[in-house]
Amino acid sequence: MANITTLVTKFILMGFSDKRELQVLQAVLFLLIYLTALVGNLLIILLTTLDQHLQSPMYFFLKTLSLLDLCFISVTVPKAIIQSFTQNHSISFLGCVVQVFLVVSFACTELGLLTVMSYDRYVAICCPLQYQVIMKKGACEQMVFASWLSGVVSGFLNTSVTFSLQFCRSNFVQQFFCEIPSLLKLSCSEKYIAEIGAIIVTTSLGIMCFISILVSYIHIFSMVLKIRSVEGRSKAFSTCIPHLVVLTVFLTTGSSAYLKPVSESPSEWDLLVSVFYTMVPPTLNPIIYSLKNKDMKAAFWKIIQV
Repeated sequence: MANITTLVTKFILMGFSDKRELQVLQAVLFLLIYLTALVGNLLIILLTTLDQHLQSPMYFFLKTLSLLDLCFISVTVPKAIIQSFTQNHSISFLGCVVQVFLVVSFACTELGLLTVMSYDRYVAICCPLQYQVIMKKGACEQMVFASWLSGVVSGFLNTSVTFSLQFCRSNFVQQFFCEIPSLLKLSCSEKYIAEIGAIIVTTSLGIMCFISILVSYIHIFSMVLKIRSVEGRSKAFSTCIPHLVVLTVFLTTGSSAYLKPVSESPSEWDLLVSVFYTMVPPTLNPIIYSLKNKDMKAAFWKIIQV
């Protein structure tokens, strides 16, 4: 079959439903989620930038995470909202390429950054006397740079491999954004060796990050269990467990979306899974990392009272 990839000038994003009422409902729900993520992440960026008491490595990582989450959710959700309201579900070929690159890059960067943040908490709790030496400003910046670099490399690798395939079956993407598994369904290429290789590289990176996070939290929990105060233990657990819950949702849904065998038939589960890994972490992270943080709340009320 002839290579007609160059003839594909646009893709059609199918979304959740063809019914107008459900499209409007989806747009409203997405808008509420997006505004929540927007306000929460912008507030954290503002507070950690203006307040001099929030300049420790933990808040530097938190500000970076908020900026990343803001970019991550802005890649897919605003366009999905506009598509649902206007019923124009098309996206240009170049726009689809950019969207795939950004989604993969931001997702992999987030995983790397969450790994760095778990290490920061490990050092703070398990090696408090060495914290200032280990988590120096230069070291923190290098770790953040490594997270971004790994994300960009993963994004470039997966995007270049995906769009080197031949698309000749259809240009209807069974998803509300350009996602690699949905695009693979449209390919008439018989060999996915390069794509499998890219997924293996990305998956290996994810496994390494997950193991690092797991080891960090095992040490953290073992140290927390040694705290004699019940109040102290419950405070530590109430802080760490929500982090692990959001991380687990992010990893399990993201893995489910990308490691599942390619299926020809569309699935509502695929759409739901994509919502969880692209929208839930950017929305919940600001709430989890700031709601129970006394310094963040104090900085917020200080700005309100000015």
